[in-house]
Amino acid sequence: MESDSRELPDLISLTQLRQIAGQVPQPYRIHVQVDARTEKTTASGSPFYEVKLVDGGDSLLWRLFDSNPLFQEAGSLKPGTFIEITAQWMDTGKYGIEPRHPHMRPLAEEEKAALLSGDPDLQARQRADYADIGSYVAAMHDPRLRGVCSLFLERHGERFRRTAAARENHHARRGGLVEHVAQMMRSAIALAGAYPQLNRDLLIAGVLFHDCGKLWENSYPEQGFAMPFHLHGEMLGHITLGLELVNKLWRELLERPEAAQWATLEPSNDQARLHLLHLIASHHGEYQFGSPVLPKTPEALVLHHVDNIDAKLEMFRRGYQTSRELGPGIFERFRPWPVNIIAPLPSVASA
Repeated sequence: MESDSRELPDLISLTQLRQIAGQVPQPYRIHVQVDARTEKTTASGSPFYEVKLVDGGDSLLWRLFDSNPLFQEAGSLKPGTFIEITAQWMDTGKYGIEPRHPHMRPLAEEEKAALLSGDPDLQARQRADYADIGSYVAAMHDPRLRGVCSLFLERHGERFRRTAAARENHHARRGGLVEHVAQMMRSAIALAGAYPQLNRDLLIAGVLFHDCGKLWENSYPEQGFAMPFHLHGEMLGHITLGLELVNKLWRELLERPEAAQWATLEPSNDQARLHLLHLIASHHGEYQFGSPVLPKTPEALVLHHVDNIDAKLEMFRRGYQTSRELGPGIFERFRPWPVNIIAPLPSVASA
């Protein structure tokens, strides 16, 4: 791969690249990992490569045709490879963002470590989100629900922090599940304030555990942004895995000495566990979307809608950031959204 000893252009993330591509003439560097490389042919039979590049917050599909000076080098790129690409970046419309006059080289070990730690802004947000989750858990009143949540964070916190909320549709990035859970907790707590009959502790626990099975379905390896497929996730799904995990943690919790004090609590230990399991089982809201049961309690209904709202608003955020603008304030539809989206109405500035 080529190297360049000239003064280095600015290093930016893929998210930043999307915001400035085509707007400025100077080159930029990106540090990325190769997620996949696929060989294809054009309609005329000429070969080309599609290389999916990823970092901690976004992905980019790079198409290299046989006229590209890096075509032969691209043929040797393997999934998991860490590279730097320096280029002028253009948004061509037809093929999206493309590097012009690119230079490519492998990343050094310290550069890989910096990339895996995440874009500084995203890393700071996820760190704050994880701290908020811990604070909400620590403030719970029900000792059983607080205990099982704390045990989960203690046992699986590191894996949680590198798990995505989905493969494609929303929060589909390393640490995305932490972002999703933290924002859902904020929404659930706000609704519990508006509807005081809701069990706030149960809602917080339900939010934390609703997608906990994705730690074995959508988790990233410690050294990469390429999400593998996991046999447990494929064969059982995250709802089943979540139910199994909560039952396992609950049994372990009840073996602790402090659990003896909970024998006379009302509602009983088993009722608290059963209601938490129901939230996990019903959070998709419909049989056709994979829930084995429909929501049958107020908390289950709120959890389902809070989950859906946060996922949909994240899709809007991504759409505004990445979709082509068809006209003033009109953005091209994106998968799986069924229609073009419209720019939101700005709030009136306060006097």
